[in-house]
Amino acid sequence: MRQIKIIDKGWLFQKGTGYTPGMATDGFAPLDLPYTWNGTDGQDGGNDYFRGKGCFLKTLAEADLPAGDVRYLEFDGVNSSAEIYWNGKKLAAHDGGYSTFRVRLPEIAAENLLAVVADNAPNDRVYPQMADFTFYGGIYRSVKVVAVPESHFDLDYFGAPGLTVTPKADGADYDVQAQAFVTNGAGCTVRYTIEADGEAVLTTDADADAKETTLRLANAHLWDGRRDPYLYTLRAVLLRGEETLDEIAVRFGCRSFRMDPQKGFFLNGRPYPLRGVSRHQDRPGIGNALHDEHHKEDIDLICEMGANTVRLAHYQHAQAFYDLCDERGLVVWAEIPYISMHMPGGFENTRSQLTELICQNYNHPCIVCWGLSNEITMHGASDKGLLENHRMLNDLAHKLDPTRPTTLAALTMCGIDEPYVHLTDILSYNHYFGWYGGTVDMYGPWFDRFRKKYPDRAIGLSEYGCEALDWHTSEPQQGDYTEEYQAYYHEEMIKQIADRPYLWATHVWNMFDFAADARAEGGENGMNHKGLVTFDRQYKKDSFYAYKAWLSDEPFVHICGKRYVRRAEDVTKVTVYSNCDTVELLANGKSLGVQQKGKYPFFYFNVENAGKTQLIAKAGACTDEAALEKVEQFDERYRMKEAGGVLNWFEISAPAGYFSVNDTLGSIMATARGKLFLISFARVLLKGLKGGDKPKKEKGGMSVSGFALNRTMLDMAKGFTVKRVFSMLGGKFQKEEILALNQKLNKIKKPKTK
Repeated sequence: MRQIKIIDKGWLFQKGTGYTPGMATDGFAPLDLPYTWNGTDGQDGGNDYFRGKGCFLKTLAEADLPAGDVRYLEFDGVNSSAEIYWNGKKLAAHDGGYSTFRVRLPEIAAENLLAVVADNAPNDRVYPQMADFTFYGGIYRSVKVVAVPESHFDLDYFGAPGLTVTPKADGADYDVQAQAFVTNGAGCTVRYTIEADGEAVLTTDADADAKETTLRLANAHLWDGRRDPYLYTLRAVLLRGEETLDEIAVRFGCRSFRMDPQKGFFLNGRPYPLRGVSRHQDRPGIGNALHDEHHKEDIDLICEMGANTVRLAHYQHAQAFYDLCDERGLVVWAEIPYISMHMPGGFENTRSQLTELICQNYNHPCIVCWGLSNEITMHGASDKGLLENHRMLNDLAHKLDPTRPTTLAALTMCGIDEPYVHLTDILSYNHYFGWYGGTVDMYGPWFDRFRKKYPDRAIGLSEYGCEALDWHTSEPQQGDYTEEYQAYYHEEMIKQIADRPYLWATHVWNMFDFAADARAEGGENGMNHKGLVTFDRQYKKDSFYAYKAWLSDEPFVHICGKRYVRRAEDVTKVTVYSNCDTVELLANGKSLGVQQKGKYPFFYFNVENAGKTQLIAKAGACTDEAALEKVEQFDERYRMKEAGGVLNWFEISAPAGYFSVNDTLGSIMATARGKLFLISFARVLLKGLKGGDKPKKEKGGMSVSGFALNRTMLDMAKGFTVKRVFSMLGGKFQKEEILALNQKLNKIKKPKTK
């Protein structure tokens, strides 16, 4: 019988070295797995975290290993590449840091030395190499020894479990197609048993070499998303006569789904709009070396918000998390880290990573699509190798799994007519209108235009969001990194998404703040702060509650702005989120009125701000409290300060009726003198960037980074304020240059509004 032992305890480790047989262990430190060496330097900014080799050593006595004719090492995750040595001999190498792989052990001595070299150094063949997150190195998931007899369920095929389950609907019944893959199975049979709530309901025997066996479930209990994520178990027992040789079990769910280009996502025949989030897996100090309780906390928060879908970006996540998604009914988009930059040398690595993703996760009912790439067209969409790579992956996915569609996450700059956009079965776009240019009201019209031109193409929104830290204002603006702008942004997004049920799925970027060591934004380096929840999972930003009010059925009420207490205005706006029918707000015990819920679950109150005010919101049986305090001037502790010599934006002024760097390029461009100004502005930018990625002439017009300029790109550029351009290029321009441009704008009159 199969036996499994986890060997996470008692390793030795040294960073910056490979393995040489007989090497001394001086300088090695003891540790337990999971472990990454980038838990600190991968989160502190500067893009200077260690990327290289680390050597892990462990002594294993034969007496301590599980007994069996054949033994395998099973690695759940080693980033990014791994070399495995046993008693000084190299056994295997693996490229791809997010999937399971196994290595069959050779002859075993009384005492054995296992060496694992993990390597996250830059290269041109293993994905990812360029992306907005930290590539943590190490053995960051568990390592096991699996012992089996000579005849056993397969352990050699791309880390797969050795058993696939394909439920197919026939009315209320389901034909459950089971296939076990057996090594040395001559003369053996496989006994398949379907269990429901721990009890056997169907059993049948088949030859071990049979390609497929079907068991019919009458009136099957459906896996029905968040409503009822019911799971069956398929158990396979390998027999020779009546002797049990090996046994494995997998869970599965009976469900049907489809993506309708005009009506959105359907689950089990009914409309089921997918509205949720994306997730990165890392945590403060430990990076991606998570424990089960971390996965549990994450899924609890996602479910509390009311989400019914999660995009697991941008790589294969832990099996524990897919299991939780099965159990909690979250619909999953699973993908490989083919991201940002197509590498000609990475063709085979995309093939192997997609094969591992699908083969290891085929049985999970939560997964409804396979993501082939994310923003891979950073440098243009016309590269022949890129297109060929996607066609190969698309065909491979359909071959490995004919039951699920393929998808990709396209970059905003990629025009909707590009052939790349139409390679997969379904599609989503990553858009950041209202944060990286453009305005937040651009989303709905953009998708309406896409739908009008391509009515037979299912379209979704795979990323959208904006950053927020503990900065605050009563006048939120794009690019200010305040919690208030993020809340406003997501309120507007909810309104536009709710009015477009044809979007097959929408995923907020991101559920949690996450580490991106190359970043230097928002006043805290090394972080992407687009999360609805902070990196440490300790604070739910106001925008979290906006989605909870929209998506969750659990009654609650939330007063926004709890971290924004000291305010200078005489009357201040207080926003309350609730999914209840009415909300009452009291200020120092005095009711400010009862509001009925309108089309959207957002309530706005004007509150007199004098002295100290205690706020209480009531919605049904739910209450929430917050406090205000009147101050004479805006408290500068709430305002983000630019690093170095870059201008702090609150220093900028303009005469009434004249432009400043606080105005958008689009509004400046609308005047004749403004057009002339933009010429000088462009010169300053080009000088400061010192010949960076300049627009270049291509057939059919101008292009940027290999893309022909299109309407979307122009609309985004018009939505940038001049200050936002400088802010995003922070550190490259002097304060004096920006003030000089501001003075020029101060001389240009704004057109009179009617």
